[in-house]
Formats: sequence, structure tokens, C-alpha cells
Amino acid sequence: MAQSVVVVGASGLIGSTTVQEFADHGWHVTAISRRRPNVAPGTPFTHLPIDLLDSGATTEALERLAPVTHVVYAAAFEKPGLVAGWSDPEQMETNLLMLRNVLEPLARSGSLEHVTTMQGTKAYGVHLHPIPIPARERYPRDDHPNFYWLQEDFLKQSAEQYGYNWTIFRPVQVVGSAYGVAYSTPSVIGAYAAVCRQENLPFGFPGGQINPVRQSVDVALVAAAIRWATHAPSAWGEHFNLTNGEVFSWQELWPTFADIFRIKAAEPTPVSLARFLPEHDQTWKRIVEQYDLLPLSILDVVGKSHMYADYTFGYGVETPPPPTLVSTIKVKQAGFTEVRDTEATYRKAIESLIDQRVLPGVSHRSA
Repeated sequence: MAQSVVVVGASGLIGSTTVQEFADHGWHVTAISRRRPNVAPGTPFTHLPIDLLDSGATTEALERLAPVTHVVYAAAFEKPGLVAGWSDPEQMETNLLMLRNVLEPLARSGSLEHVTTMQGTKAYGVHLHPIPIPARERYPRDDHPNFYWLQEDFLKQSAEQYGYNWTIFRPVQVVGSAYGVAYSTPSVIGAYAAVCRQENLPFGFPGGQINPVRQSVDVALVAAAIRWATHAPSAWGEHFNLTNGEVFSWQELWPTFADIFRIKAAEPTPVSLARFLPEHDQTWKRIVEQYDLLPLSILDVVGKSHMYADYTFGYGVETPPPPTLVSTIKVKQAGFTEVRDTEATYRKAIESLIDQRVLPGVSHRSA
């Protein structure tokens, strides 16, 4: 049987790169998302703009597909404000329903071989309390309400009933060139730098003076790991943390961001980007015209990521938070050993957004 993958949440940060990864390796790819994925021109895939909350419409669309062997589920329903909704019962049930509406018709077809889903460090309760350092996949499930556990329990039950394999990845802060989505900091950093440059404002790290050690992961590494798991028995029935393989701090990276936009990195100064960026929408309109950018509003560019940026930058945090580092020994021992340079990861993502004319560079200003 030909290898056929359905990527759910295909226009998101992980989803769009996963569509590209599988298409580049000759898979038949069906992309499910409201918006068409932003991939390289000529990339072969089929797009289904399905409302996953509509069980009947989802079942009908999926049953019309040729036999599907693999599913990558990278969709998530998020409430406004992002962080506040992570433990919301309605949000949890909605995410469970979306997964069920996808897997039930595909599993019944009998052709399904493997399903990959996404979790994150919230699985360890990182947003609620200190976690073990490093957090390891073998630790007992953290006892707090979240949709990860609802989805995982359903996935395991379905896989046992219908006889397919599964893998769950827990990538830390994912870095890529997607825009207009949640949890994508490069678009936020670039928009902030562009506004500061335009208005002659200081471009300092907006989280303030606190400078904890962090981890990130290149979205291309995540997509490669997802494809690896489809044919690696050592990945089946397992959870894996994913990082670039090193640590970093925002304050140490800030001069790199300043260099990209040819501005000076100022001293760290607390700024709520959730407020700052919408307040400078008119400035952004001038930037779009001056630099001949895509006709996007500032919220079209950052999506909900400016809200997440306040969280991950530590805006408003007055005392150093506990470390939140995870181990990636398990996935390496299982056979996936890719690593990335984190500074290069962020630079690549921001420069890609400049090349796409989403962010302004320094060399393509319109006359």
C-alpha cells in the first residue's frame, strides 16, 4: 500500500512544516486545516478545509479519501488569552472531540498503521509548579486537568481496538517561520523589532531583568522526528521530549535579533507585547506600505503568539522562576539523534519571514 498521511492542523507551526516534510519524501499528503498551509510553491498535497467540530462533515470527508496509513495530529483549539484556557474544561472537551472526530472514521477503515500526536512541557505541569530537572518521559503522569490526558487515553484505547501504533511527542518551545498562529515567537520578535525601529524606541528584551535558561526546538527537527517515528518500531507506543539539544537564554539571543534588523539592542525593559503590538497597529500599517509587505495587520502576523510571548519571556515575573528543562536522552537512544543550533534556528525563522515579505528587512524597502 502506498504511504498516505493526513496532517491535521496543517496550517499551524508544526503542521505546515510536516506537510512539507512528508511531501518532500514522496508521501501522498492530505492537509486538514481552515487555512491552506503555507508551503513551498509546487508542493503536492490535497487540502481539506474541514470543521473538526462537525462530526458528520468530518466523517464524510475522511471516508472519501483513498486508504490512509498515517495520521499526524497537530491541531489544538485555544481560547482567547491562551494560557488562561489551558485548564478550561470546555477547551479540554473540545480538543478531545476534534481528535475523536478524525480518528474514528480513519481507524474504522482498517488501513491505519500509525498515529502521531503532540503534547508539550505542560504535560509535566510546568505552568503550575516546579518540575523535576530534567523532566523525563518515564515519570508518572502529572495530576492536573489538561486535554493531553483526555486525548492520550482515547488514542490508546482506539489503537488497541483497531490495531494501529502511536507515538506522542513533547516538543519544547517550537521555532519556525509560520505566522498568524499561536506559540510562534519569531513573528512576535520581528514585529516588535520593526515597530521599535520605525518609532525609534529602544529594542530591549521585553521580559525584564530575569534571565532563566530555556530550551527550544526547530520545527524542521520536529517534522523530521515525526516522519522517523512512522517507520521506527522503537518509537511506537512511546512518548518523546524534543529539543534542539542545547539550552539558551532570551537575553543572550537578543543581540542576534537586533543584528537582523540593524538596530541596537537596548537594556532589558519590561514590555507587555500582548498590549504593545495591538496598540501599534497604525505603525505597522505604515511599515507594510513603506516596505511593500504582504497586506497583513499586525494581528494577522502574530496571531495569538503575542499573548504567549508575555508568558515565555516572563513579563511581570519579579522573582526567578524554577528551571523547566527536559531530557532528550530517550529519543536519541531510540534512534533519532538530530540536533540544531538554537541561534541559527531563530535567525533562519526570522529571515524566512523577511523573505516572505511578512516582516521588513533592511534591503527591500520600497521607493
